[in-house]
Parts: sequence; C-alpha cells; structure tokens
Amino acid sequence: MPSLPVPLVTIGLLLASNIFMTFAWYGHLKYKAAPLLVVVLVSWGIAFFEYLLQVPANRIGHGHFSAAELKTIQEVITLAVFAAFSVLYLKEPLQWNHLIGFALIGAGAFFIFHRWS
Repeated sequence: MPSLPVPLVTIGLLLASNIFMTFAWYGHLKYKAAPLLVVVLVSWGIAFFEYLLQVPANRIGHGHFSAAELKTIQEVITLAVFAAFSVLYLKEPLQWNHLIGFALIGAGAFFIFHRWS
C-alpha cells in the first residue's frame, strides 16, 4: 500500500492541530461565566491533542519543508481556521481590514515559498 505524500500528511496534521488549538485559545470566549481556572485547565486539555498532531506534523514535514516553511504553513492554516471559527462559532464577521491583513500575510507566504535564484 503506497504511503501518502509528505506534504499531504504534514498539511493535514497541521490543519487538525490548528482546529484543536483554536478551540483551546478562543473557544472559551463563549463561556465568560466559567471560572478562569476551569477555562485554563480545559484549554490545556484541548491543547494536549493539538500537540499530539503538531509535533508529528513538524517531524514528518521537516526535510521536505524547511523550518521556516513549516512555520509559514502553520500560520496560513491558523488564519484560515481562525477566520472560519470566528464567523461560524463566535458569530463575529470578518471586516475588510481583516481580509486585507490576511491577504498580506498570504503574500508573505509567497515570498517564503518562491524559489529565488
């Protein structure tokens, strides 16, 4: 059975890890009445699963991608996951300035991945 391509595995794991981390960092915002200690402990529990995916993603992807490329992929995925999370879960619409800022970060990713000679 052929194995999956390294970029697909790496990006898939990073995507899944970012979903967990976004919930760990921002999911509690809908539960402002919850005690802060409880929120922190629940967030740590969620973040544990993020680490179970993030660390293998970086281990698998390094070599195919440089560390700077892995970080760039992670940041672009983070923005995409956060944008969806913000709109769908927090019910906070994205404004034009958010989209421009995200686009500029995307442009930065171009410079990271473009092969300059």
